[in-house]
Amino acid sequence: MARIKPQALLIQSKKKKGPSGINATTILFCNLIVLLILLSLIAIYRNRSQRSREQTGTGLSAFEHVDEVVDLKKYDLPGYAVLNTSKGYITVELFKDGSPETVDKFLDLCQKEHFKGMPFHHVIKNYVILGGHSQGLGGIEDWTSKGKLRSRLTTSPKHEAFMLGTTKVKEDSKEFQLFITTAPIPDLNDKILVFGRVIKGEDVVQDIEEVDTDEHYRPKYPVGIIGVTLQQEI
Repeated sequence: MARIKPQALLIQSKKKKGPSGINATTILFCNLIVLLILLSLIAIYRNRSQRSREQTGTGLSAFEHVDEVVDLKKYDLPGYAVLNTSKGYITVELFKDGSPETVDKFLDLCQKEHFKGMPFHHVIKNYVILGGHSQGLGGIEDWTSKGKLRSRLTTSPKHEAFMLGTTKVKEDSKEFQLFITTAPIPDLNDKILVFGRVIKGEDVVQDIEEVDTDEHYRPKYPVGIIGVTLQQEI
C-alpha cells in the first residue's frame, strides 16, 4: 500500500475546508438581506405613522372649521327686533346666547308674520303687558291678585322691568305669547322665559301700561303690535 506524503495530506485538508468558507459567505449575505428587510419595514412604519398624524390633524381642523361656521351662523342672526305698536316703536335686544332656542322660535315666527296684528289683551299696571292671539291670561293667571306679596321674593336680573319674554309652554303648543314687564316680577321666574330686553322705547311701554282697562285687566280700546322688523344692528 502506497504511503501518502504529508504535503499531499495538507492539500487534501485544504480542499475539505473549502465548503466551510462558502457557507460563511452565504450566512453573511443572508444577514444583510434580513437587515435590509427590517430597515424597509421600519421605514414603511414611520411613513404610515406620519400619514396617520397628518390625517388626524386634518380631521381636527375640519371639526374646528365646522364649529366656526356654526358660530358664524349664530352671530349672523338678527340681534334686535323693533316692535311697531299702536303707541309707537319699541326696540328690543335679543338674548341670542342666553336663550338661543326661544330666540330662534321668535325669529321664525317674525318671518311668518305671527305677531302682525297681535293685540295686547291684558295690561296690568306696575306688573306686565301681555300680548297674544289667545285671550287667556296664560302663565300669570294665578298672579293677578292685588294681594300678592311680590316684594318678599328674590328678584332675578332677567326679571327686572322692560324685559321681553314668553310663557313656558309645551313643545307641541303653537301658542307664543309675549310679555313685556313693567316692574320686577320675581314670582314669574318659573312661568316666563326671558329672551330680550327693551333698549329703546321705554316711554312707549309706559304709554301702553297707562291705557284704561276693565276689572279683568283688558284694555277698553284696541292696543297691540302692528308689525315686527328684525335688524342685525341698530
